[in-house]
Amino acid sequence: MPDPLDRVKDAASARGLDIEIRERPVANSLAEAAEILGIDPAGIVKTLVVKRSDDTYLFALVPGDRAISWPKLRAVVGVNKLQLPDPQRALEATGYERGTIVPIGSTHDWPVYADEQMVGQRVAMGAGAHGYSLFVDADDLIATYGATVADISQAAG
Repeated sequence: MPDPLDRVKDAASARGLDIEIRERPVANSLAEAAEILGIDPAGIVKTLVVKRSDDTYLFALVPGDRAISWPKLRAVVGVNKLQLPDPQRALEATGYERGTIVPIGSTHDWPVYADEQMVGQRVAMGAGAHGYSLFVDADDLIATYGATVADISQAAG
């Protein structure tokens, strides 16, 4: 399998998506990554791969200062049950390790659901490999992947 960073770059290029990948020290938390990058935690988007009961998946994109709202996401997707897969299943579903997952270059084109608070922002997110962050205009990412934009998050904590 190609290097994860190359997969991200090649997939973005193939779709005409303008991204910037920055190398950074490995961070132990989202807050630490935000500090290293000099941005607010809300500027980092977490990509969660979520398993449906039929063993298909979806990507949920949520601002770093917020948490996924399971009731809201289930309502938008139109299902009664969703769950986070274990790390091995997440890797099998995307080709990326947890903490590096991004829809760009995923081994499967799962549907993307983006929290409405991302709209109009330039965001940082995983880049497919530890020690790297990817910057992209959220609106371009949403358009490129045909993402469903909805209120799928809640205050963290």
